[in-house]
Amino acid sequence: MISYLSSLPGADNPLLWILGVPLGSAGFLAVLKDWRVATWVNVAAAAITFASSLLLLEIRPVPTRLLFIDDFNIYLVILTAFVGMTTALFSAAYIARESEANHLSDLHLRFYHSMYQAFLFTMLLALTANNTGVMWVAVEAATLTTVLMVSLYRTREAIEAAWKYFILCSVGIGLALFGTTLVYLAAQPVMGDGADAMAWTLMMGHAHAFQPDLLNLAFVFVLVGYGTKVGLAPLHAWLPDAHAEGPTPISAVLSGLLLNVALYAVLRFKMLISANGNTLTPGPLLVMMGLSSLFLAAFMLYRRGDIKRLFAYSSIEHMGVITFAFGMGGPLANFAGLMHMTMHSLTKSAIFFAVGIITQTTGTKRIADIRGLTASHPVLGWGFVIAVLGIAGLPPMGVFMSEFLVVSSTFAREPLLAVPLALGLLLAFGALVSRLQMMAFGTPSPDARRYGKASPLSNALALTPLWVHMLLVLVAGLYLPKPLVVWFQSVAKLLG
Repeated sequence: MISYLSSLPGADNPLLWILGVPLGSAGFLAVLKDWRVATWVNVAAAAITFASSLLLLEIRPVPTRLLFIDDFNIYLVILTAFVGMTTALFSAAYIARESEANHLSDLHLRFYHSMYQAFLFTMLLALTANNTGVMWVAVEAATLTTVLMVSLYRTREAIEAAWKYFILCSVGIGLALFGTTLVYLAAQPVMGDGADAMAWTLMMGHAHAFQPDLLNLAFVFVLVGYGTKVGLAPLHAWLPDAHAEGPTPISAVLSGLLLNVALYAVLRFKMLISANGNTLTPGPLLVMMGLSSLFLAAFMLYRRGDIKRLFAYSSIEHMGVITFAFGMGGPLANFAGLMHMTMHSLTKSAIFFAVGIITQTTGTKRIADIRGLTASHPVLGWGFVIAVLGIAGLPPMGVFMSEFLVVSSTFAREPLLAVPLALGLLLAFGALVSRLQMMAFGTPSPDARRYGKASPLSNALALTPLWVHMLLVLVAGLYLPKPLVVWFQSVAKLLG
């Protein structure tokens, strides 16, 4: 397939397709009146974007002042395009049933599909931007598109969640802009005015000569600013509301993709200041924020009564683990962090696929009202069980392997830090398993069927992405292909 794609026009620079398809599709979907056709245009556009991203495995475009591909972002581009495609497929079944219950107008549905493609474009642009300013603009644009989608239902709660998301993340992104400006001021005396002093590929070669005090101050602002988008405690307040009130496919891409993009920005700046031997060590700051996020989320999981809020806090937990791993640094911890980013993206998006179908079928988001899923809906129920046990870190899933690597690498270097890390993971595990037992087993709750009985085709369409994701996570827990291992190792060295 890759060889066939390589023969298409523009294949010598896949970024033209990777960025052009979602951007063009967003505009086209904004004027396409039939939302049913728009649903499948959305799926097709996401599939083309994913297929185009695979070209990067063979073709590495020459870096420009605005865009570049290196060993770090190539994997995140492919992961983002893949989850974007599977979520679009799930959305095709989900949004059709959702329109029945919430009486969404054609305008709302047209808007939803247009914003979905715009969201994919902004994330992919942030990942491939070679300019710190362009990356900042892309992350801010991703915030705006998701704010609009979170408020799709136009209920009081949805609008409140959207405003909360917008205000908190705008404050964070403002701090990130100040940090980005400080980096430019540190680079300007060495590299001169203009785009050269904002290009990652050029700055990395001259970072050793940048003024260290400015870099230190810049990283603090960048960490707090982009850390808000990552959902790190105590900057996480927007995340549970946005997940709970927005459409479930948006929860899937928020947890599975956008949090990764924000953390990617932090790690790019971490690589920059690590290249300067006179700056502060960023690791302790990341470790502290990672542990605080892990413990806050682990305790909050025990008090959640809303199924979507439950897994929103689970996202905070896992982003804390990933941040902790990159804070520890070193080849093994960075390897574990990269693997955990991948496994969390696949598993958490799969969980939200299941949650979307569960809430549509039962007519409720209250955990107390959801019972006996494995008896009433065996395929859905057992898929949900496997996904939740996977995200809880049960072997042989890929999440277990990445968490094991994080704990073991920490124990080898800093045993005292390994104790709270393991305790936080055990606390979160207990909360998720107790909630899972309540929802998956026992006497089934009455089936509300707000949306009518779904057709077998619709059910298969909604469930296929869930099972595909979990199959990949299971395979990764048992065996990692050698090329993927080599890639993880090379990126782990880049991260320091």
